[in-house]
Amino acid sequence: MSVEAGTQAEVEMMIEAIKERLKMATAAAMQASAFSVDQYEDIKDIYEIVISKPNFSISEVEALVQELGKLRRS
Repeated sequence: MSVEAGTQAEVEMMIEAIKERLKMATAAAMQASAFSVDQYEDIKDIYEIVISKPNFSISEVEALVQELGKLRRS
């Protein structure tokens, strides 16, 4: 992946990886296509956090999901 602005496909891949890694119960409601490439850097930051940690507490998952919710297109 490029360090500059990414593509919509990259955004969607990162969202899918985050959902899988967090085993999100609400994954069906979190469609990757609901995220814009305009949010690439923020999504990439969350993606890197999620990929780097072996496991998460419930409060960490809730915080990450909340941040993703803020990045969704309305």
